[in-house]
Amino acid sequence: MANKRKIKLSLISSMHYVKFVFRTLLFAAALVLYIIDKVRGTDTLFGAVTERPIVLFAVFIIFTVEMILRFFPFKTESMGCQKQFKKNYLPTGETEPERMPGIRTFIVAAAWITLNVFIGLPYIFGWYDAGILILVSLLFAVCDLICILFFCPFHTWIMKNKCCTTCRIYNWDYAMMFTPLVFIPNFFTWGLVLMSLVLLTRWEITYKLHPKRFTENTNQSLACKNCKEKLCHHKVQLRGYLLKWKREERKRKKQVEQ
Repeated sequence: MANKRKIKLSLISSMHYVKFVFRTLLFAAALVLYIIDKVRGTDTLFGAVTERPIVLFAVFIIFTVEMILRFFPFKTESMGCQKQFKKNYLPTGETEPERMPGIRTFIVAAAWITLNVFIGLPYIFGWYDAGILILVSLLFAVCDLICILFFCPFHTWIMKNKCCTTCRIYNWDYAMMFTPLVFIPNFFTWGLVLMSLVLLTRWEITYKLHPKRFTENTNQSLACKNCKEKLCHHKVQLRGYLLKWKREERKRKKQVEQ
């Protein structure tokens, strides 16, 4: 039997993996700094206010640059967020976009707000400090890439969209990442929240004014044949490797038992 052709990792997918590794390391570094501060008895944001202002400043600069780039069309960005731009709209001839039921986006928004209320209330009550909220925000940044590269609960359980390319809420990601920072009155934290809300507002206004850009039946750029990311293929390959590993593990255990 001929071997199945393997799809090489695309440039856009490679960039996603680079971001995933970087954000994971950033979260790990922040966690280490937080633990060190706690051991030393420091009661600041990772010691950022008086000792290490570079911590919050670095996070602010990194993600601000990422968000600014989202306002412009880039070839190395996913079509999931790039479909909002006119240059990426290729008409199919259809005049009525197949809009996703609004209840699905409402459920996502309501669930996310509820989750973050439960995350923020303990901070308000003084049960833990602002450092925890920053760590949660950085963890959300890692989870954002997990959703793109491996498994997305919003896609699977609520939105039911075909893939990230057709995702209705793709550009909600930064606003969702930085929601926990709403509870921290700081220039850097509120600056990130404000920028993410501007990005979200721009996305929603574009969706309202140009819905044809966001659906596959009206925009050829979102069709599988025009996809340059091939993330679906990579996810299938990863699942295949995982299933193969599980089968080999079961086979090995049976051999040991015999």
